[in-house]
Amino acid sequence: MRANWVVCDGLRNVRRGFGTALAALLFCGALWGQGKGLASDRIPPEHLKQYSDLAVSWMQEYLRIDTTNPPGNEMRAVAFYKKILDQEGIENRASEFAPGRGDLWARMPAAAAEVKRPIVLLNHMDVVTSDASHWKVPPFSGEIRDGYIWGRGAQDMKDEGLAQLVVMVMLKREKVALDRDVIFLAVADEEAEGTGTDWFIKNQRALLENAEFLINEGGENLLENGKVKYVGVDVGEKTTYWMHVVAHGRPGHGSRPNPDSAPNRLVRALDRIIAYRTPLRVLPVVDEFFRDMAVQEPPERAAEYRNIRKAIEDKKFQEEVEKDESLNFLLRDTISLTMMGGSEQTNVIPPEAWANLDVRILPGGDPKAVLEAVRRAVNDPNVTVEPLNAEFRVANYSETNNALYAAIRQVAAKYFPGAPVTPHITSGYTENQRYRPLGIASYGFNPYTATDFEGNTEHGNDERIRVEEVRRGPRVLFDVVAAVAGK
Repeated sequence: MRANWVVCDGLRNVRRGFGTALAALLFCGALWGQGKGLASDRIPPEHLKQYSDLAVSWMQEYLRIDTTNPPGNEMRAVAFYKKILDQEGIENRASEFAPGRGDLWARMPAAAAEVKRPIVLLNHMDVVTSDASHWKVPPFSGEIRDGYIWGRGAQDMKDEGLAQLVVMVMLKREKVALDRDVIFLAVADEEAEGTGTDWFIKNQRALLENAEFLINEGGENLLENGKVKYVGVDVGEKTTYWMHVVAHGRPGHGSRPNPDSAPNRLVRALDRIIAYRTPLRVLPVVDEFFRDMAVQEPPERAAEYRNIRKAIEDKKFQEEVEKDESLNFLLRDTISLTMMGGSEQTNVIPPEAWANLDVRILPGGDPKAVLEAVRRAVNDPNVTVEPLNAEFRVANYSETNNALYAAIRQVAAKYFPGAPVTPHITSGYTENQRYRPLGIASYGFNPYTATDFEGNTEHGNDERIRVEEVRRGPRVLFDVVAAVAGK
């Protein structure tokens, strides 16, 4: 197929035995969606190297842009994207909906007379806070060290936004004939209120063009012992239901300890909350995930995975699941203690002490039931537990019987041979939840692989991504997009 690509590149404007230049173009366009191999197999190696080099350079540049939310300042990232898109001649539009905050939309149009519904490549530009004193390198340095590119956002999700940008550039430079528009959408404020996506849907929904598919963050390609264990495609997410715990007690001077002080009551309440175990529950998609994983497990564990509903009734298995962070969240609603507060002075016992809980509920769960269970666990009339969410977003799913999921399977078979492609529930809420109600099949698909350790740097200290992944990841995503959108 490489030979065909080279011939086609020279046939775009001249006649070489096909009758007309138009016939030549039609022939060449068809090659992107037909024949053996993937689309990137038909790109000259020197071009692929250029894209890999650009990916590394642009990743470093992007990580140096501080878009910590709050306050966000995502227009800095918009300017980064827009400069490249303008240079490449790719149609784009920037929208500043609040001072320093905005979204960026870009499009590679379909060339076919009869086009299919578009695919959207969604990413968010903001990142969570970081404390440089706990990092080995400055969080916004984009430094390359020990085979990694370091920086806040290297895992969440400037890496994926960068891959999507490179895909748009590859589609443009390689003149890929498309039968559906490919839309690039970078939004602000995902890490806090989601105002970027909400604003775009409310004010610029027409630019989504009744899209059929969307790729966003959320997928996981777990790397163990140098091999990809599975390609997890996020088809649904847990829903956030944060809680605010307030303990009330008698205030006083810190020199006279008070057993029933608000901080003491809070500590006792939190101890009971942490000890509380939410019920185990198996969703159909989680059942499918465990069955897919069974082939990689020893015989005893494989049998448990093939009948996970029965396995969770066993106390020993329950204890094993609870110790495994990669499995525990799949089978229950989770509660994490994340914030605490009390007096502003060491020698003052405050009248109130508080804490926040990050609660994540499986699809189909009842938030009121979870709230009441936490209150029962606290069992103290001087401690209140209330929801922090202004509204509860009901979780939703996307089906897997479509062209995009098939394209992911096809591409994964080449890059990650032997790794099962399986539907997955992600532990965190993603903005897929906001796009599915628009009729868009939305997946979390990650073109990069990561070990547990690397993945856990997300939102943590020393966030980083391997250079080799930055070089390869955009090509993986390009092949998925070309498979589903290329003629």
